Amino acid sequence: MSDPLRLVDQAEQGRLRAWRGGTWHDPALATLTHHRFSDSGWIFERKLDGVRVIAGCDGDRPVLWSRNRKRVDAAYPEVVDALAAQGADRFVLDGEAVAFEGDRTSFARLQKRIHLTDPEVARRTGVAVYYYVFDLIAFGGVDLTGLSLRTRKRLLRECFEFTDPLRFSAHRVGTGEEFFREACARGWEGLIAKRADRPYRGGRSRDWLKFKCVADQEFVIGGFTDPKGSRLGFGALLVGYYRGGRLRYAGKVGTGYDERTLRELRARLDELSRDSSPFADEVAEPGAHWVSPELVAQIGFTEWTEDGKLRHPRYSGLRNDKRPEDVVREG
Repeated sequence: MSDPLRLVDQAEQGRLRAWRGGTWHDPALATLTHHRFSDSGWIFERKLDGVRVIAGCDGDRPVLWSRNRKRVDAAYPEVVDALAAQGADRFVLDGEAVAFEGDRTSFARLQKRIHLTDPEVARRTGVAVYYYVFDLIAFGGVDLTGLSLRTRKRLLRECFEFTDPLRFSAHRVGTGEEFFREACARGWEGLIAKRADRPYRGGRSRDWLKFKCVADQEFVIGGFTDPKGSRLGFGALLVGYYRGGRLRYAGKVGTGYDERTLRELRARLDELSRDSSPFADEVAEPGAHWVSPELVAQIGFTEWTEDGKLRHPRYSGLRNDKRPEDVVREG
């Protein structure tokens, strides 16, 4: 479809603007909430365990961007090919790149693709990647961000054909609590709740909310301990988050690594070595090695302890789509 105006109700046509051009838009970000609810004014989507990707085309070949505006075309060349085959030459999409382990999305499996810079190497990994698209920001030279989410969703389904590796991110209207129980029973990450009548706004707001079945978030690596016994690389990562511009210590993460990760991550940590701790808090780890806080890791855990530390943390992988200074405590 070349003219999305035909699907826009009269009441919303005044919100349309000419697209300024380019393939990027600041992504909308969800806020964590522990209040689950049902409301006919909200839609609810599956929370995927992947990486955010803004996909855009401005008259040439499609371009893929990470959440922090780094080019990721080479990591997901089949997604670029699929978007190019659509025949649309001007658009901006918002979605999530994922890989599967069985019927569950797996950030750990996606690790084999995330950091690659050679498209042919990415194709040879054997890891199938899918792009779940959940929003349409611009199409055919028209800026759609002023439209309601429900209208943008309708345009998205009409403007693109969804065959693998492109998938439409399905949603339910209103039944948030029931859907959340189903999501957790299926072993999903959780849900994203979105106000159906709101425009698209970059940055974090309460128009989009996260319902999490499992506790996980990003943390900044500030140090590590020595390995013990026959273990290679390191013993545990020392991680934290920013509050008030200071890196606060959240605990050590000693599980979730295979031998390759231990070796490769130790090499990267050695390159970031520093003499003093980057944490604002005292870290009671004699013999700890400190590093500049430049790497961000995804960590799963069961809960926060009363003294603000992670209980039963487990490493999932490194992220290259978030700046360390943007990492804050979510729970």
